[in-house]
Amino acid sequence: MEGDRILLVLDRLRHLLSSNLPLVEETKGDPFLVLLSALLSHRTKDEVTLEVIRRLKGRLKGPEDVLKMDLEQLEALIYPVGFYRKKAGIIREVSRRLIEEYGGRVPETLEALLNVKGIGRKTANLVLAQGYAKEGLAVDTHVQRVSARLGLVDSSRPERTEKRLKELIPKELWSSVNLLFVQFGRQICRPVSPVCSACPIFELCERKGVGSSR
Repeated sequence: MEGDRILLVLDRLRHLLSSNLPLVEETKGDPFLVLLSALLSHRTKDEVTLEVIRRLKGRLKGPEDVLKMDLEQLEALIYPVGFYRKKAGIIREVSRRLIEEYGGRVPETLEALLNVKGIGRKTANLVLAQGYAKEGLAVDTHVQRVSARLGLVDSSRPERTEKRLKELIPKELWSSVNLLFVQFGRQICRPVSPVCSACPIFELCERKGVGSSR
C-alpha cells in the first residue's frame, strides 16, 4: 500500500539524513523568524538566506520592528538575497497586515496565515511546522519532485500534492517531510541527473519521469 511505502521511505531517509539543517535550527521556535526566512529564501541559496537571517535575528523581533525602518534600510539589511527590493516590499506589507489584523502576532492556524496577503501555502506550512511545532506539510519544488518520482502523486499542483501526502502520512510526521525531501532532493534526487545508483530508497521508487541518471 502507498501509505506503507511512504512510511518506509521516511524511515529510511530519517536514519541516513540529518534533520539539523542550519537554517532551520537558526529559526526554529520563532514564528516571525521562520516567516522571514521563508519569504527571503525564494530563488536564494540557503547559505545566503542563513547569513541574512543571522543579521536580522535580534534586530527584527516582530513586525513592529520592520515598520520602524524605511524601505531602503530594510533593503540594505536583507541584501544580497535574490530580488531583495521586491522582498523588502513584501515583508513590509506582511508586517503591516500582521499588526492591523492580528495585533502583531504571527497566526498559528493555516487559515489565518493564508488570510495574510503575501503569505502563500508553503510559507504558512513552514511557519506551522518550524515556528509552532504544529502539523504543517510544506510542498516546495523538492517535495513535489521527489513525491512525483516516487509515484505518490500525479499532479504538479503543490496544493493537490499536499492534500495527497496528508492522506498518506500520519499527522505527527508531516513536518518531517519537507526537511527530509529537501535534503534528499538536493543531494541525490536532483532535478537533473539524479544519483539513482546511490539512492537509499531505490527499490521503493517508481522513478517516474526520471530521464538521465547515474
